[in-house]
Amino acid sequence: MSYPAAPLDPIVLSSQKQRVAYFYDSDVGNYAYGAGHPMKPHRIRMAHSLVMNYGLYKKMEIYRAKPATKQEMCQFHTDEYVDFLSRVTPDNMDMFAKEQVKFNVGDDCPVFDGLFEFCSISGGGSMEGAARLNRGKCDIAINWAGGLHHAKKSEASGFCYVNDIVLGILELLRYHPRVVYIDIDVHHGDGVEEAFYTTDRVMTCSFHKYGEYFPGTGELRDIGIGKGKNYSVNFPLRDGIDDVTYKSVFEPVITAIMEWYRPTAVVLQCGGDSLSGDRLGCFNLSMKGHANCVSFVKSFGLPTLVVGGGGYTMRNVARTWTYETGLLVGHIVGPEIPYNDYYEYYGPDYQLEVRPSNMQNANSKEYLDRIRTTVLENLSRTKFAPSVQMTDVPRDAPEEEPEEDTEESKDMRGGSQEVWDSNIQKDGELSDSEDEGEGGRRDIRNYKDEVGDTVMMDLDEDEDDDDTPAASGKP
Repeated sequence: MSYPAAPLDPIVLSSQKQRVAYFYDSDVGNYAYGAGHPMKPHRIRMAHSLVMNYGLYKKMEIYRAKPATKQEMCQFHTDEYVDFLSRVTPDNMDMFAKEQVKFNVGDDCPVFDGLFEFCSISGGGSMEGAARLNRGKCDIAINWAGGLHHAKKSEASGFCYVNDIVLGILELLRYHPRVVYIDIDVHHGDGVEEAFYTTDRVMTCSFHKYGEYFPGTGELRDIGIGKGKNYSVNFPLRDGIDDVTYKSVFEPVITAIMEWYRPTAVVLQCGGDSLSGDRLGCFNLSMKGHANCVSFVKSFGLPTLVVGGGGYTMRNVARTWTYETGLLVGHIVGPEIPYNDYYEYYGPDYQLEVRPSNMQNANSKEYLDRIRTTVLENLSRTKFAPSVQMTDVPRDAPEEEPEEDTEESKDMRGGSQEVWDSNIQKDGELSDSEDEGEGGRRDIRNYKDEVGDTVMMDLDEDEDDDDTPAASGKP
């Protein structure tokens, strides 16, 4: 097999119409990890501004999710850790010196103003996206504020504090027997893999740089243990992988997972640090090479939660997530960048494109063939479409009729914080999700009609509670 030097073929849009729910909170861009820190939530606001100015809001429903509560976070994280996150601030952090060491909060994961609120926005978007997928209210849910895949059960890691992905997957598992998690961030998705390392209910698949690189996990031989053996898939890569070679390994592996594992829902982490020219990354993917993964996963037509992740060259992350939002709603945007509040970031060409560089591709044909062969052999050993015992779904709220959406319930929050995009938002374009309520995120109106009284059992209670200490590094 030889790899052509030509670029990828143009992405072809599917004729299949899929309903898309897009979650965005205008407060998210207000948070800052600190001067000089590479993680900048402002990139999410930049991407949203492009999404709106391209008119993509006309093709999807936009919601502001209810922030995740402490109780919801504790479905995965420990009470002690979540309580610490909710209490620590830059003003009182000296009182929590011991806890900061214990929970790995400090250098890479600093204490900053609004830390807990930021985590709540990220977690709430992924949980509510999963809830809408469960109830059949959408086919694809997008939360670019999510994707914080390094956070552990009781520990921050790699710029991540609360693992919104794990929270979203736990929500999906209430209705879905099998969920596949796919990670195209340049860093290994260690927090998600660790959370589900001992179960066959979730298959995790990560394509990442491996070898003297954060977080140091994700080698080929890490395949899961116990009931989860062969349900963790790792594809270690070297520097400089380009569009064509990435596609040559991504598509066969994902196809094999879909055929063997037969997932009923997908979570796709779209970390933008695998793009060429990323401040911390070392891959050489163009915007369209990165987006090809999104398009390919979408082609399977499964309920899909799409989340963000890493990405430290803000203008390129915003470009790529905007382009991928377009693909998910069935519309190719570009190549001209429309005027927006951050127009100056995209100079000097003002094009919706991230071009590859001339860096060397250290991934030889022989190396990739060997890894791919081993991965496919491991997948062939999995039990075909593992079944799960059915049991009653736990109720989330008392049997009462929630209020219908009205104009008064449309999202009008944000005030001066939304001035930046007031020229493109009209009344009713942003609305609080109806998946809210006193007892949880599920709207019970169509509960029995849509899914019946049965659902799969919870994850096995023997899941790994041990946390792998995080090495200092970048996500």
